[in-house]
Amino acid sequence: MGARVTASSNPLRDPRDRRLPRVPDPCALVVFGVTGDLARKKLIPAVYDLGNRGLLPPGFVLLGFARRDWDVGEFESLARDAAQQHSRTEFREDVWRRIADSLCFLPGSFDDNDAFDALAAKLIELEDSHGIKGNAAFYLSIPPPAFPMVLEQMERTKMADNAERGGWRRVVVEKPFGHDLESARALNTLVDKVFTAKDVFRIDHYLGKETVQNLLALRFANTLFEPIWNSHFVDSIQITMAEDVGIGGRAGFYDNAGAARDVLQNHLLQLLALTAMEEPVSFDAESIRIEKLKALNAISLPDDKSRYAIRGQYDQGWLAGQRVPAYRDEKDVPKDSRTETYAAVRLGVETRRWGGVPFYLRTGKRLPRRVTEIAVVFKRAPHLPFDATDTVELGHNQLVVRVQPDEGVTLRFGSKVPGSAMEVRDVSMDFLYGESFTESSPEAYERLILDVLLGDQTLFPRNEEVDASWRVIDPLEEFWADTEPHSYRAGEWGPAEADEMLALDGRTWRRP
Repeated sequence: MGARVTASSNPLRDPRDRRLPRVPDPCALVVFGVTGDLARKKLIPAVYDLGNRGLLPPGFVLLGFARRDWDVGEFESLARDAAQQHSRTEFREDVWRRIADSLCFLPGSFDDNDAFDALAAKLIELEDSHGIKGNAAFYLSIPPPAFPMVLEQMERTKMADNAERGGWRRVVVEKPFGHDLESARALNTLVDKVFTAKDVFRIDHYLGKETVQNLLALRFANTLFEPIWNSHFVDSIQITMAEDVGIGGRAGFYDNAGAARDVLQNHLLQLLALTAMEEPVSFDAESIRIEKLKALNAISLPDDKSRYAIRGQYDQGWLAGQRVPAYRDEKDVPKDSRTETYAAVRLGVETRRWGGVPFYLRTGKRLPRRVTEIAVVFKRAPHLPFDATDTVELGHNQLVVRVQPDEGVTLRFGSKVPGSAMEVRDVSMDFLYGESFTESSPEAYERLILDVLLGDQTLFPRNEEVDASWRVIDPLEEFWADTEPHSYRAGEWGPAEADEMLALDGRTWRRP
């Protein structure tokens, strides 16, 4: 992909300088299930964008493995279309040609020993033809039930053995990480049997978003926020992931998972951990993981789950001027389904910093708009030297980190209204990534694939984090197992019971 000057090749630059472009060693990225939606819409475009930015090494190979009886020409056609339609950066023919020259495709099913033997032999062949030096990352873009068979084939062929080829071998596992704590532990045991812990990358694409990473910079690079980031000043924290879409063609997966397993267990609890964690001793993977795990292990569930753990299911309604069907009328959804499409819960984080501060988490489909944000709501000033009528429109100060869309940060505070009278009302100060930086933010998969090839595990949850998350979700699922979800119309912000949950505490949901 063209030589680049890196920290190790430039004696005038400090190798610890994180501003330098990081380019992986020559390697292969093997994508199982390369013809699926995830590969076409996210993974292949991310590889193209990395190549367009000069971040792929000379000797990089993208190797697709799928059941289709294709040759490499047909795979190149699919990959080219994917890059043209879904890449973030401008499509350039010269960049694509360099990537296309290193495309490989092998057909086969997961129970086909000959196909996996051919894959192992192909990787050895690439050591000579492309100089990958035994380095390969395996991306399991496949349904979780297929994981065991693929991992067993990799163990049988010694494709996962670092010592065998003298390079590194890594695996990328997509969420969901199991269905509950027991199945998550079984999956972790299986993965750890084949790969060493440092070579396992459990991908949660939300952690690759620029604004999620900016949360750490916001907290720990500034003296402005950290002194008030605690129960003395913070009234509550609301973490929201709202979607305006339905389930699309994912009924088979979604009806067995639901909102809590699909979003709460991973995305939102990871955001909670980053919000609640203590300052790490350094900005490396292990130090950050240690602090995140402490926060996850400190989570407490509400005693009264009937009032503080709410789930709902969308009914028919109007959204963006169109009438949309109820969840139970979606294609392939059982008419008597009790799967939740909305979940909201009040959690606590039992640490000295956060004791007594409620963390309200909510997620749902068919809500009014698509938004993911973390809202830190501060306590009111203990004394206001104004008449009550002067501050009728003054609310709580808020710091809102917007993860998507319109990535940025909003600070909401009180200010005097111009005029002769003393009137104080809320105003907002906005920081937008798109306006403050000339370089656009990379897509989450772009950043995460690069980190996998570099061996940087900072943004990837480890076994213990997955276990801690399931210990929060399993009791909720057990409580909800025999209950009907509350109903809400498509286009509303969830069931009325979710509003009542906050009203019990004298609070209201923030309307993004």
